Amino acid sequence: MSEKPSSFSIKNWSQDDQPREKLRDKGKATLSDAELIAILIGSGNRQESAVALSKRILASVDNNLNELGKLSIKQLMAFKGIGEAKAISITAAMELGRRRRGEEALKKSKITSSTSVFELMQPIIGELPHEEFWIIYLNNSNKVIQKNQLSKGGITGTLVDVRLVLKNALEVGATGLILAHNHPSGTLKPSAADKQITNKLKNAGENLDIKVLDHLIITEKAYFSFADENLL
Repeated sequence: MSEKPSSFSIKNWSQDDQPREKLRDKGKATLSDAELIAILIGSGNRQESAVALSKRILASVDNNLNELGKLSIKQLMAFKGIGEAKAISITAAMELGRRRRGEEALKKSKITSSTSVFELMQPIIGELPHEEFWIIYLNNSNKVIQKNQLSKGGITGTLVDVRLVLKNALEVGATGLILAHNHPSGTLKPSAADKQITNKLKNAGENLDIKVLDHLIITEKAYFSFADENLL
């Protein structure tokens, strides 16, 4: 007789293979990524447990949770045993993780280095398929007052409205600016347009005692800092 699908439900596994109980009894840090995903999906399919299915999904993205977060609901549903509801659960969990990382970066709102800028902005723009240009406004203690998206799409010097940037800086009482944009291609080399934007804002801000402190090019895992490379 063929095995019932329900036999692969978590509640029917041996005690050692039950990630819910493992989390409850031993703590969340003891669980593997696959076990955590298995809790989200609850059951696998006729051929494999939820953990085995989760391992297969993770293997498809080289066990990289950032890459898992990029999979669409349709792509997740391509795995046997993952219906729309399970795919939505995984997507929601990945998005919560991304937002949590962003909130944790906001708590550390004092900018002390280029790394702290990367930690603040990578969750926002590091994994986007298109370019976005942002301005971070700082007070004289280098604390973040505000951060605004200035443009979306390709980056050219003409897209940056210097007057708007400086007008907003004066309105919020900023004394420093940090520019940040992403390179979806993964390259960290600044373009001629990147350098032009930086100099344009730097020169305009000097007359108002508003300093451009840095310009970061951000990718998924790394960044390039104009300040660190002495390009300011």
